[in-house]
Amino acid sequence: MHTITLLAALASATSAAAKLGFNYGSTFTTGAAKTQADFEAEFTTAANLKGTSGWTSARLYTMVQAGTASDPISAIPAAIKTGTTLLLGLWASAGDAAFANELLALKAAIGQYGDDLAGIVDGISIGSEDLYRKSPTGVAAGSGPGADPDVLVRYIGQVKDAIAGSPLEGALLGHVDTWTAWDDPSSGVVVDALDWLGMDAYPYFQNTMPNAIGQSKSLFDAALGRTRAAAGGKPVWVTETGQPVSGKTSGGSVASLENAESYWKTVGCPMFGNVNVWWYTLQDAAPDTPDPSFGIIGSELTTTPLFDLSCGDVGSEPSSSSSTTTAATTKTTTKVSSSPSASDSSSDSVTTTGKPSGTTPTTTNTPPDESSTTGGSTDNGNPAQTTTSGGVPSGSGSDSDSGSDSGAPTPTPTSSTPPGSSSTPPANDTPALQSGGILAVLVSGLVAFLAL
Repeated sequence: MHTITLLAALASATSAAAKLGFNYGSTFTTGAAKTQADFEAEFTTAANLKGTSGWTSARLYTMVQAGTASDPISAIPAAIKTGTTLLLGLWASAGDAAFANELLALKAAIGQYGDDLAGIVDGISIGSEDLYRKSPTGVAAGSGPGADPDVLVRYIGQVKDAIAGSPLEGALLGHVDTWTAWDDPSSGVVVDALDWLGMDAYPYFQNTMPNAIGQSKSLFDAALGRTRAAAGGKPVWVTETGQPVSGKTSGGSVASLENAESYWKTVGCPMFGNVNVWWYTLQDAAPDTPDPSFGIIGSELTTTPLFDLSCGDVGSEPSSSSSTTTAATTKTTTKVSSSPSASDSSSDSVTTTGKPSGTTPTTTNTPPDESSTTGGSTDNGNPAQTTTSGGVPSGSGSDSDSGSDSGAPTPTPTSSTPPGSSSTPPANDTPALQSGGILAVLVSGLVAFLAL
């Protein structure tokens, strides 16, 4: 029995390298629901992108298949078939009845896919930016309904109950929000209930302060550092970030292929393999192209990206002095998950960032990609943003500046609908617990045990 347990832990540690993935929504920009075949095509494309490798995780915002009340999303069988891991998501800003449907879809998925599902789950996110939308800044921006900390804690408890005794028991539970939402003392009760925290950050939208592409690295690192500080030692996963390939200029940040490549190399490459990252995004022009557009491929699925995705020349790119390290963490189960170090520092003079904007914002509380009215998320899930104080997008769907450049970090306003095209246990940053260190410890332990 001990040998089996140790071998299971060894197998888990072997697969504990930091995750790389993209964000995926449930519909296309036309509002048409994605099928299993559509998700399979997207996942296969991501896994075979030229110039890079390892993009085999997918972040989802809802458990519910588009066009249904509570059927499990078809991304799940697609992921099982293609060997894609999943950061599952339950949308938490539409009220108790809608969240009950998310739970029904989660339970149905467990019943239908069982161990096959459990074997590909990276974690489960309960909500996305719900705290921000309930903050004074989010309310002032008209970003739509959110959820109070006590509501999120209740939802987290409901998810724990739903997976108890199931193949998903022990899955790592988290929540995604802006770092300023995490920095608010009222979020402490949510942090206490979680295994990991997710952060969305976009220097492109910080347009009330210097945010040219050369400042992107320091802006991003500052937001990540503050999120880690609020996490109290729990790991922070980067659940969304990116730079647009086309579209309007935001402050000093120009949307272009050149700048998207620079952001990938200076911000992305140092994290890849060290921090769990879900990039925004593989494709958001599906088929209509939003403004701005963040997709690293265009309107047709192709493994040939719009810019160079290689990371071999990272050293020649400008970067900040902050470092990233890999720390692996475990729950009481044999799961092991990689997480970033908490060593990055940040300055209070840097604002956080928000989500990319789309063409047709929404204000409804439907799951990702299932709405198309005004408010914050396009029907392909690309949230519409405006700018509030601190240069953070407001989610109202326009580009007006409503605040002063105070230099203080401000939250990211977004809509009440989860992104449609679009995503961490207590961290131990000691070298012995890095992914390679864990593997070495387990191997040596196994050898010692078998020698008895």
